Amino acid sequence: MAVTNDPQEPVPAHLRLAAMLREEITRGRIEPDRPLPAEESLVREHGFAPEDVRRAVEVLSGEGLVYRVEGRGAYVSSRAEETGGG
Repeated sequence: MAVTNDPQEPVPAHLRLAAMLREEITRGRIEPDRPLPAEESLVREHGFAPEDVRRAVEVLSGEGLVYRVEGRGAYVSSRAEETGGG
């Protein structure tokens, strides 16, 4: 997953991260019912703020690509198969 958190980018950070994760999902790199990378991992590895990670997951959740499990994180939904993932 290659994405930069460059503050000079015109697209907000959470939308860049959502696009990166969406691509990973639709290409089948993260399969249905598998977890997304942990928030801490995305913060540490890509330099995103925790709020940007949460907002990116909200975007994908609104699209029906991910669902949340309380206390466990976000998972790829089976709808991802319909959009090309899995």
